[in-house]
Amino acid sequence: MKFVSAPPMALAAFLAAAAALSSQAQPAPQSTPAPQAPQQGNGKVIFSRSTDENGQTVSTTGPAAKGAAGTMVSAPVADDAERRALAFAAYDLDVRLRPLDEHLAVRAAVTVRNNGNSPLTHIPLQISSSLDWERIRLRGRDLAFQVATLNSDADHTGQLHEATLILADPLAPGATLQLDLTYSGAIPPSGQRLVNIGTPADVALLSDWDGVGLEFTGLRGFGNVVWYPVSSVPAILGDGTRLFDEMGEHKLHMQGVRFKLRLTDEFPTGHAPTVALVNGRPLDLSITAGNEEISGVASATVDEVKLGFEAPSIFVAIRKPVEATHTTIWTLPIDESAVPGWSSAATEVNPFIESWLGQRAGAKLQILDLPDSDDAPYETGSMLATPIRAATAEHLDGAMAHALAHAYVAASKQNLPASHPSDEDMSPGTPEWLDEGVASFMGTLWLEKQNGRTRALESLEAERPALALAEPTSPGESPGQPLADAISPVYYRTKATYVLWMLRDIAGDAPLSAALRAYDPAKDPALLSTKTGSGGAAGEFERLIEQAGSRHDLGWFFADWVDADKGLPDLAIDSVFPTPGESGNTLVGVNLSNSGYASAEIPVTVRSEGTEVTKRVMVPARGKTIQRILIQGQPTAVQANDGTVPETQASVHIKAFGDAGDN
Repeated sequence: MKFVSAPPMALAAFLAAAAALSSQAQPAPQSTPAPQAPQQGNGKVIFSRSTDENGQTVSTTGPAAKGAAGTMVSAPVADDAERRALAFAAYDLDVRLRPLDEHLAVRAAVTVRNNGNSPLTHIPLQISSSLDWERIRLRGRDLAFQVATLNSDADHTGQLHEATLILADPLAPGATLQLDLTYSGAIPPSGQRLVNIGTPADVALLSDWDGVGLEFTGLRGFGNVVWYPVSSVPAILGDGTRLFDEMGEHKLHMQGVRFKLRLTDEFPTGHAPTVALVNGRPLDLSITAGNEEISGVASATVDEVKLGFEAPSIFVAIRKPVEATHTTIWTLPIDESAVPGWSSAATEVNPFIESWLGQRAGAKLQILDLPDSDDAPYETGSMLATPIRAATAEHLDGAMAHALAHAYVAASKQNLPASHPSDEDMSPGTPEWLDEGVASFMGTLWLEKQNGRTRALESLEAERPALALAEPTSPGESPGQPLADAISPVYYRTKATYVLWMLRDIAGDAPLSAALRAYDPAKDPALLSTKTGSGGAAGEFERLIEQAGSRHDLGWFFADWVDADKGLPDLAIDSVFPTPGESGNTLVGVNLSNSGYASAEIPVTVRSEGTEVTKRVMVPARGKTIQRILIQGQPTAVQANDGTVPETQASVHIKAFGDAGDN
């Protein structure tokens, strides 16, 4: 079994290298029509996307799809500009599951908004190709719409069904529409998108395990299975990072979206579900028993909340709950023997997490046992879906440190009551760079606690090359991804983890811990004033660290590392000059330079045979500095940076006295 300290990257890595495979709507109408039987379509691809040798998108058309409601078309009606412009402001979903038939039926009241600069004539709405559009209504009247099948690996089938409304009166920029949508279909597990790029079918299903089933239903949302309406630009695996960028953009745009859901699960006698989780949070299930002729019904409700940086998800399963420290483990009978190890890990790690993040009332960690022992783990909010298997204490403790940290942060991250009436007022909670960054940071701190600082820094270094590759070489080359608006895990996880390590060394453990405990997005005025909900996080977090510690000048750090993406520093020891002093001391002058565009404060250490002296030194962006360090005895080497500050090349520089160059 593979335990992943940062589960969101597990899926990204798998999909990127799959061939080599071994983190204000109008209320819905009170009367909801009974779910219709799935229409058996025999749709064919009518729109295919790929890239040519110049990296340009190539589109081709083919025969129209068949079997769904609406008018079938031989080419898509909407274009990518219209897909990008359409945003969802609110979802009110009535979801009906019939797991015996792998069936899902949804009636959705959605509010869409034109976020573009031009009026929208077309309203494109997409769902998984496993599902068929049945009805679209506006103000109580049925609308005509056209349906196309798009190739897009945002769904595990590799295709989306896109319904397009053609408006007589274009939707003005900033204007909204409330639509009533009905769709349904069977959702069995499908690894088709991975099979398309050469992955064996059985291996593909270990990653793409989403589906509706009797013992287990898992619907992870956009990027895995598109079970709710979206509007996205089609992207395929193998086309660089476009699919993953589209997945990140989707999560970013979901921040602050109002979300409401009613869930109904029809089950045969003896197969009542025991757990339901929506967006990572457990729901109270109401069970109405059936008999041999009538299905039982399990129902649950999510009152209106605001989403965080996430793809909405549904999990329903038959599992046995086992309580552990700040954790509920939902396990299959076959895996019960492994549960004590997981429970012990929670007991072992929780005091450490509390020592950093406090004993505030957080969300309880939910660990959901996946059906196959080799299924790829997945996490969202305070939920970790993973196979429950026996493993070493080291592996389990590391996984639990990451997961429990998410549970503590998730209390302020998601499912906030939607108490503000204005769509402009969207506070989705803790931004992703703090949520995922803190979880990964706690994982590395636990590694340091158990195995020493060197081992923890080695784990950071293992992720640095990917970050260096993603970063712009200069701010003028591209804006990169400021942490507040990052869409890629290499930023909101890897870079964020480095940022927290640097703040730890700059400000100290106690001030950083105090800031992490005190940060409350609901009290951040700048955060409340932004649509994305991310703009004020740096300022508020910076203020808390400065208030808690002795360093009151951290503006330079947040300006270069959080508020903007200035790339990584590129440091060097240009020269060293030892000067003998009195009483056997030596004054060592160390000349440092930084050819990068981000300033850095690094540790500089001078070593002799018997001792070493370290001082922290600020090396400005595109600048030079000199630091003089007094040491007892004859110096033997100078080291600049210890790996806590990520650089474009190596993050540790050592110059031995007498060397001609920098090692």
